[in-house]
Amino acid sequence: MDSQSILDLLERHGQPHILGHVQRLSPGKREVFCRNLARLNLPLAFQLYGEFSGQKGSRTDLSSIGPAPIISIPKTPEEIQRREKAIHLGEALIRGNQVAVLIVAGGQGTRLGFPGPKGFFPISPVKKKPLFQLFAESIQALSTRYRAGMPLLVMTSQENREETETFFESRGFFGLPKSQVHFFCQGMLPTLTPGGKLILGDETSLLANPDGHGGSLKALYESGLAGRLKGQGVSEIFYFQVDNPLAKIADPAFIGYHRQEGADISTKVVRRQNLEEKVGIYGMVNGKPAIIEYSDFSPKDYRSRDEQGNIRYWAGNMAIHMISLSFVDRLNRRGFALPYHRAVKEVEGLDPAGRNEKMAGLKFETFVFDSIPLAQKACCMEVVREEEFAPVKNQTGIDSPDTARQAMNSLFRRWLTEAGGEVAPNVQVEISPLFALDQEELAEKLKGKKVVVGEDTYFG
Repeated sequence: MDSQSILDLLERHGQPHILGHVQRLSPGKREVFCRNLARLNLPLAFQLYGEFSGQKGSRTDLSSIGPAPIISIPKTPEEIQRREKAIHLGEALIRGNQVAVLIVAGGQGTRLGFPGPKGFFPISPVKKKPLFQLFAESIQALSTRYRAGMPLLVMTSQENREETETFFESRGFFGLPKSQVHFFCQGMLPTLTPGGKLILGDETSLLANPDGHGGSLKALYESGLAGRLKGQGVSEIFYFQVDNPLAKIADPAFIGYHRQEGADISTKVVRRQNLEEKVGIYGMVNGKPAIIEYSDFSPKDYRSRDEQGNIRYWAGNMAIHMISLSFVDRLNRRGFALPYHRAVKEVEGLDPAGRNEKMAGLKFETFVFDSIPLAQKACCMEVVREEEFAPVKNQTGIDSPDTARQAMNSLFRRWLTEAGGEVAPNVQVEISPLFALDQEELAEKLKGKKVVVGEDTYFG
């Protein structure tokens, strides 16, 4: 949109405070302001405001919720055999250069009290490696093991795009070829007041928010990156969020189950730790698999147990998916298919006098798991929490850096102990993916060796 079209749009949608601000700007700043506005999808923001106005929201009908098919942790010989077949298939897809890895990394470390993008956060138990480094080293180890080039896709926000690219460049892309790492940016939408008014962020821009992790699928398509990957033979994307240091990158079993099932999208789940853990639940809604947000349950239903005394709604979403590129194409071909959600949050913008002011703001965003009911076929796999899920969301307490490091240390100590090593109590252990990508590789490397760990130790 050109400047005049933008001003006309603002007038039609009753934004005199923004028009007045524009008129008071110098010609140079006015041009910058209109250029910044052109980067935002103003028509969509006004459309969404109109659609959500008057809606009070309603909980999902729990009578329509049922258990979904989930590939459980294998116990029987048949289940173990099926998993072995899935692993072989997943490994074949990796060797065939058909798998890329997507990190959703648009957020800042604000909740952690950290001044920078969350992917920069130092998390490993001994070396305090940043999250990005752990994931890049896993991809490097996978590429070496399977003699494959595995593209790394990093979705940033406009806020942290330049900083993230500089971080990777300054560290030599953590050993990955520069050509193997691709950055792309998620979309931004203006934040509105409950009365539908745009909010000034500063003198030359509006307050805006990223369009949610579901926007990764839109940005992947609109950036042209999805098309380029398909042209290179990539067919599947391993998707995960940057705040889980235990994420098992490009897990061959998960990839294999996804392909065995012919799924458009697959999901990993863990069993809820207790009745109070707040997590989205994988289940069937109106006959289709879906993630049901915990806030859609009544407190009583969310804490309910079945006849055997087990947690009724147990399958917690880990935000780890396999997504077929053909599905990404279908979701975007006729306009982005995912629904938008509205969140009301406290924001800080400029009042009419140009002073900083805290106020309620409406944010519109999409969720990647909303694509599950749109799939022709979906798949779900249960994994062990202690091996694959330790999110870093809070500064202290549960899901904090301390709990994540404890989980990593416990996992590495168990690997060593089961490989025949002796590990003293209370010492920290860290095993680089470049030394051993998994427990089996560590056991093979330590075979016939006596390993005694009496102090904090790094295997790298």
